[in-house]
Amino acid sequence: MHTTEQPYLGIVCGSGLSELVDFIENQTIVPYGSLPAFVSTTVSGHAGNFVFGRVGSVQVVVMQGRVHQYEGFTHSQLLVPMRVLKRLGVSIVLLTNAAGGLSENLKVGDFVVLKDHISPSNMCMGNVLVGPNDERFGPRFVATTAAYDEALGRTMLQMAEKLGMKNRVHEGVYFHIMGPTYASNAECKVMCMMGADVVGMSTVPEVIVARHCGLRVVAISLVTDDCNPYRNKLTALTHEEVLEVAKKNMEELRRLIRKFIQEL
Repeated sequence: MHTTEQPYLGIVCGSGLSELVDFIENQTIVPYGSLPAFVSTTVSGHAGNFVFGRVGSVQVVVMQGRVHQYEGFTHSQLLVPMRVLKRLGVSIVLLTNAAGGLSENLKVGDFVVLKDHISPSNMCMGNVLVGPNDERFGPRFVATTAAYDEALGRTMLQMAEKLGMKNRVHEGVYFHIMGPTYASNAECKVMCMMGADVVGMSTVPEVIVARHCGLRVVAISLVTDDCNPYRNKLTALTHEEVLEVAKKNMEELRRLIRKFIQEL
């Protein structure tokens, strides 16, 4: 990839959120498939492009879509996207995702700025850093006690308040499941008992790799479905429904992210 400006901010678009890039100026698009050895997403709602450009004075690079563990990629393949952003010169990564709402305080269409995560797969062999360590990117052992940058998260919440979105933008804990199956009723109850607010199939592997590389991380979830097992009887969810909710709430998320970038 050849770019004229070094990006300061990297953005990863979650399911159905590829259109977040619409407000980026002077766009240069590079398809994932045009890059040797770069992994391409196989999931609908993920366009599969790098988009370079700027927002005001901030140079950005956007990943339109991500790869997931459930697609069958190896750990070494899952490491690539965040390490590419690091090599491009990115300092901050903004991760977005579509997630199920576990907390009784959340409703579909709300947003959750992540302050922490729970990932059972990280406690076993599912951790994306399992395998030989590449010292060029980071140390063998990585602390995740402060994986989500507190100052960046606070800025996101402050921008939401300025935009009149305070009642829709919350702070919470993300529960990471590998997928591709959605969580069962009993699993959702366990997640609630463990203190999770939202649940999804992405983001945490990227957070771990980004922190390994020394990148600052801020992440935000769009609540696309109600997973609270106590409020309602959970119904079968489809990926198409997730994409539809993402489409309906795209403009609000776009406004928030643009305002956030302007504050960097």
